[in-house]
Amino acid sequence: MNLNTKKNNERSTFEEIRLEKGFHVLHFQNESDTLDTFERDIESTFIQMHFCLKGNSKFLFNNGSYSFDVLDNRTILLYNPQRSLPINLEIQPKTILVSLLISIEKFHALFSKESSYIPFLSEQNSNKKYYDDAEIKPSVALVLQQIINATINSSIRDLYIKGKVYELLSLHFQKEEASEGEYCPFLGDEQNVLKIRRAKEIIIAKMAEPPTLQELANEVGLNIKRLKEDFKQIYGDTVYSFLFDYKMEHARRLLETNNYNVNEVGLQVGYSTASHFIAAFKKKFGTTPKKYVLSLNA
Repeated sequence: MNLNTKKNNERSTFEEIRLEKGFHVLHFQNESDTLDTFERDIESTFIQMHFCLKGNSKFLFNNGSYSFDVLDNRTILLYNPQRSLPINLEIQPKTILVSLLISIEKFHALFSKESSYIPFLSEQNSNKKYYDDAEIKPSVALVLQQIINATINSSIRDLYIKGKVYELLSLHFQKEEASEGEYCPFLGDEQNVLKIRRAKEIIIAKMAEPPTLQELANEVGLNIKRLKEDFKQIYGDTVYSFLFDYKMEHARRLLETNNYNVNEVGLQVGYSTASHFIAAFKKKFGTTPKKYVLSLNA
């Protein structure tokens, strides 16, 4: 097993890890303010699993004639034995995506005993295309973060990541059999992930008048230290930096509709004065809201 590719382009990074023949991990992290793209031919014998931990991405097919999104905290699975599904990917700013490419032969070897409850492995579906879209389980999100943040000694990093990918697959396809009260070794961590996700939802819903960190911590049932640390681990940014980026992206989309003036957009995202909103928008995008709107019609 070896690292195939690692590329860094300003604030956009891509890493490919070849676990073994027919088994690859792709890690995309676009922390820039511009759209990033990626293309790769994939044989029809491969299953594709794409996990979007933050932001969103778009997959284009048939030269862009149709597409679908992989949204924040969603995972999709693609398999079509009748034709190849090349990756033609648009990665939006502030997006983290992890993809697994697994040959059907390798996948069968891993899950031969469990094929009865994995739909596309069942006998009647063995030669049919398959698509699934689901929310990322909290336990899976944790393992994905551990893969991304692996900083252990390089001599054992490959083995560590391979073990984590196997853990990820087992958790993703695990049947939900345990009752709520039954002991689960991931329960504590899962509960924290759910609380952090709730914190994100709260600050987005209240972006015009966001709570203080203490108020937010109280509302989700965490102390401030854990809130700050876990939020940054899961979303790659501090609470208020994440909120700032979200507010500016939301403001940009509102401006693009031409339904609101600059003052109205500023108020919607929490700026009581136009000058403060203009300064914030320029800090984010390098231009004023008015110039941005004019550039759309240029």
